[in-house]
Amino acid sequence: MTDQALDLGGSDRADAVRPGSGDRFHGRQRELKSLHADIERAGLDTLAGRKAARARVLLIAGRPGSGRTALAEELAGQLADRYPDGILRVRLAEPGGPPVPLDEAARRLLGDLGIASPPGAGDDELTEMVRGALAARRVLLLVDEAHDAEHVDLLLPDNPDCLVVAVSDGPLTGIPGVRPCTLGGMDAKSAIELLTAFTGEVRITVDPQAAEIVAEECGGQPAGLILVGGWLAARPGSSVADAAKRLRALPDDGDQPRGARPLARAFRLVYESLSPPAARTLRLLALAPAGLADAHTASALAGCSVSAARTMLEGFAVLGLLRPAGDGFEVPGCLAPLLRAVVETSERPAEVQLARARMLERTVRRLQACRAITEPEGSPARRKLAGLPRALRFPSVAAADEWLRSNRPVLLASARLAVDDGELDTLARRLVAALVRALAAHQGTEAAAPDLYGLHQLVLDVAERRGLHRERAAALLNLGDLDARSGRTHDALARYRAALDAGRTANDAYATGRAMESVGGAHQELGDWQRAADWYGRALAQRQARGERADEARLYGRLGTVHTYAGRYGEALRSWRAAAAGHRRLGDVSAQARALSEVARVQEYAGRPEESLHTCREAVDWARQAGDVRLQAALELRLADTLDRLGDPAAARLHRLASERLLGTEASTYEIRSPSEGD
Repeated sequence: MTDQALDLGGSDRADAVRPGSGDRFHGRQRELKSLHADIERAGLDTLAGRKAARARVLLIAGRPGSGRTALAEELAGQLADRYPDGILRVRLAEPGGPPVPLDEAARRLLGDLGIASPPGAGDDELTEMVRGALAARRVLLLVDEAHDAEHVDLLLPDNPDCLVVAVSDGPLTGIPGVRPCTLGGMDAKSAIELLTAFTGEVRITVDPQAAEIVAEECGGQPAGLILVGGWLAARPGSSVADAAKRLRALPDDGDQPRGARPLARAFRLVYESLSPPAARTLRLLALAPAGLADAHTASALAGCSVSAARTMLEGFAVLGLLRPAGDGFEVPGCLAPLLRAVVETSERPAEVQLARARMLERTVRRLQACRAITEPEGSPARRKLAGLPRALRFPSVAAADEWLRSNRPVLLASARLAVDDGELDTLARRLVAALVRALAAHQGTEAAAPDLYGLHQLVLDVAERRGLHRERAAALLNLGDLDARSGRTHDALARYRAALDAGRTANDAYATGRAMESVGGAHQELGDWQRAADWYGRALAQRQARGERADEARLYGRLGTVHTYAGRYGEALRSWRAAAAGHRRLGDVSAQARALSEVARVQEYAGRPEESLHTCREAVDWARQAGDVRLQAALELRLADTLDRLGDPAAARLHRLASERLLGTEASTYEIRSPSEGD
């Protein structure tokens, strides 16, 4: 019987293929009963009369493709009512690929709990936050792809009211009290039921023996049965015996473990039935970051149109080669190694690298469009956005924001993979820069700080690998700023010093000056006023040599601050007066008024109240000219306090009334009056 290749990109795709044919859970009733019994069974602590200190851990172990995750999800669904605080899910490895960094997994859990994670925090701090958050909740934690027992142990809640269901290839040695449930193949009856969901009952009824042979050839593995079922559903004219015959005819790969061979044969049955363009698109999905792909990713990898890619992805999903995930599709973890093996044998390395470059370039353009939509109408960014193809643009800020939010894990994984690749560093740098700008535009730098920290670290990795000293300085400064905001001042100081060295090596005056000022700021935060003043002085000298007057005035102010803290009032007055003079030359009246207010403060500290009174009045005049109502009101209060100390309570009362009047005027500016009040 001749077989025609499936063309998933054409309109003649078999109508019999329908999404979700095998979505319903089949079989595994014995395993479910055993898992429920394990939950009810008393643990060792209970038998000893002690309350359990931690959550109970159930382990579902099995080979990829055995339906272990589906069983875990079915169990979680049946137990959902027992855990009022919900079900949390975390994956510790990408589908069939490398481990997910533990800090990223912990951040995802904290995000699901609505808890902000500090930028730059390490694994220990983040996992402790997870355990602390779960200590007061009753949740079911489903840990998928739990290959590392130590990582699972770090996430275990110190709360016996929680339950952890872990999914792994094998035993999680090192975690006490784990109750394992090891999966083999499905029983014949359940396997045939799963196959029937794709083929319909007629084809099974007419040849039940062939159905049993197919189940046996697939090793009873649900993933293999779904693939064969999809193959049969796409061929209404083929019998189950045809599938059995073809499966038996496919040779085994001697390099594979015996238990993995049935799934490999089922995959080859479907893969070899695809048309060449569809087969190439499928195997290139092995390059998709985190195993997740939408139409844009598939289009870029295969070099086809977005609509054609979308059609092929939908076809792959109904054949069991992909499964829906959000707005896109996910490569099942059991198939990812098979796809990678096909890529290695079917694609030249240069073609693989070109496909990866196309995918990264498409991601960069999508991120640029995502950021540009936040710019005002008529801005250069919006004009550039209008020139992009319609498929790359976003209809609204809300749509772009939702895309960025839902694709955040994929985008971060894409950035990590691009940097780890090492051959596409230019694209990797562009991707990270575009992602940083998009996150800052949509979330703000404070909210996006945890992600920005990791992205700046990636920039630093590339800069150190390529000897890009200017970019290394910029990355170190950004990381230092985030460390400083998180209270890790010593870490920030080390970053700033390294940035200073990199800036000097690159002969980058801006980075050097910025680093010196930041070193001074770190010493100021640590209370080392002498070193802070020394570094501010170095930064000031550089700004003066370059004629950067605005920065010069600002640094005089920073010097005045640390001298004031150190009690060196004479030097503080000189610095603040220089700052006021600098702002006056620049025409910044508001900043001049603020500098003069600091001069008045220092004069008061130095025990010169009459001079402070005179300077404060001058500052009030400049604040009035600048229209800075809040500053003017604050200065009026300072005048009142000074007059009280000088023994003039009547004048002090007048200035307090003036302050209250100014603040009341400012409030009335924002007052909303009803129409009736104006009548």
